[in-house]
Amino acid sequence: MKKIDLHVHSLVSDGSFTPGELAVHAKEQGISAFALTDHDVMAGCAEAAEAANAAGVEFINGMEMTMDFQGLKIHVVCLGFDANHSAFQSMYKKIRAIKEGRIEDIIEFVRRKGVDISLEKVQEFTYKGLLDRYAVMRYLVSLHLYDRAQPLWDNYLDPAVVELGLNYNITAEEALPIIHEAGGVTSLAHFHKNIGLGKLDSRQQQEQAIVELHRLGLDGMERFYPNYSAEDAEFAAQMIAKYDLMPTGGTDFHGTNRPGIEMGSGMNGNMVVPYAFFSGVKERCAK
Repeated sequence: MKKIDLHVHSLVSDGSFTPGELAVHAKEQGISAFALTDHDVMAGCAEAAEAANAAGVEFINGMEMTMDFQGLKIHVVCLGFDANHSAFQSMYKKIRAIKEGRIEDIIEFVRRKGVDISLEKVQEFTYKGLLDRYAVMRYLVSLHLYDRAQPLWDNYLDPAVVELGLNYNITAEEALPIIHEAGGVTSLAHFHKNIGLGKLDSRQQQEQAIVELHRLGLDGMERFYPNYSAEDAEFAAQMIAKYDLMPTGGTDFHGTNRPGIEMGSGMNGNMVVPYAFFSGVKERCAK
C-alpha cells in the first residue's frame, strides 16, 4: 500500500532535518507523498516542494498552527492553502509577531537559569534570518542538555513564555475560517495530548469540543498518530465517522529531536497512513 505522512517537521521549527533533506528521506522511506507542517511558520515549504519534485515524491504545503480554544491550546494541521492569500498573510503576520516577540527577553530568562546563552550565539542558529523561539531551541539543542528537544520547552522556553506574558495564540474562531478562505483544509492534531483536548475530563467533553471546532470550520482530525492508545484510535475513528470529518494522519516526525519516531511508519512501524487520505485532502482543497 502506498503510504504518506501529513505531519512532519523540519529544522525551520523544531525538527532536525532541513526541508530538502525531508524530501530525500521520504523517498528513502518509501513514502509517496508528504506535507511539511512546521509550527506556525511557512519558510521551509518552497525548499521542501522543490526537493520533493526532484525526488519524485508528491508534496502539499502545510503548517501546524497553534490556536487558543476555550481555555485550551490546540494544534491544527493546516494543508493546501494559498500562502499568498491576503487574509492568510494578515493572520500570518500576527502569528509571526507572536513567535518572534521579545526573543532577547526569552534569552535572558534562559540565561538566568544557568545556561551559557546570548543573542549572538542564538543568531547563529536562525533559518533564513528568522530569529524566533525555534532559533533559541536549536541553540539549546546544540548544547546537548537532553537527548531530545521536549525537555528544553518544559524547563526553559515554556516557562519563559509564561513569565513574560507571551502565552497566547491566534484563536480557533479567527484562524479556521481564514484557512478555508485561503483554499486550505484543517485537521485537529493529536487530540489526546495536553496540547489538544487531553486536559478535558471525559470523552463526552472531548466530543463536544470537536463538534464546536467543526462548527467553527475544522474539517477533520488525525485518524492515525504514533502514540495513540487503542482507545484513542477508536475514539478518533468514531468521531470521523459520526461527524463526517476528513481523516488525516502523520508521524509528527522531528528527526533526532524526537527519537523513536520514523517518518511514514511511526514507532517501530506501528502505523501506515493510506494514500487515500492525501487524495481526500487534495479533493477538499480543490473545492
